[in-house]
Amino acid sequence: MILTDQQILAEIERGNIIIEPYDRTCLGTNSYDVHLGRYLATYRDAVLDARKHNEIEQFEIPVEGFVLQPGVLYLGVTEEYTESHAHVPFLEGKSSVGRLGIDIHATAGKGDIGFCNHWTLEISVSMPVRVYHGMPVGQLIYFTVQGDVETFYNRKANAKYNDRTDRPVESMMWKNRF
Repeated sequence: MILTDQQILAEIERGNIIIEPYDRTCLGTNSYDVHLGRYLATYRDAVLDARKHNEIEQFEIPVEGFVLQPGVLYLGVTEEYTESHAHVPFLEGKSSVGRLGIDIHATAGKGDIGFCNHWTLEISVSMPVRVYHGMPVGQLIYFTVQGDVETFYNRKANAKYNDRTDRPVESMMWKNRF
């Protein structure tokens, strides 16, 4: 089941959901709007290798915006830092962003209970489009869970995305054994 606005507010009061900065006007009927952070990144190499640490180059979005190009994977980040201690957060793109031809995530739309960080976005576009720091890009939806959690994400020894940062984080696939 998805939490409603009143349930999200109650969970914020209980400390089970944390959103920083929080703006009451961003709370929808059953979601919370998140915004594009200040930084974008692209991979340095034209060919990525799942077994190696693929490095990125980060840059700040200028005041006049930045034009995203098709065929390039951009890593972005949400302006908001979030924590979820009792619910599964899902990040979905806003329909207005989708109607501009922007996808904000390739596969990583689901968070884990215990995820505490800014969300890295895997951004791609179908045509050139100018984006701006602070523009609404997505919405967080919170699902209830059934049963107890054995290990929260932020307590997992092998969690690869626990270091708090307001910058995009590259793939850590290379840390897996395969």
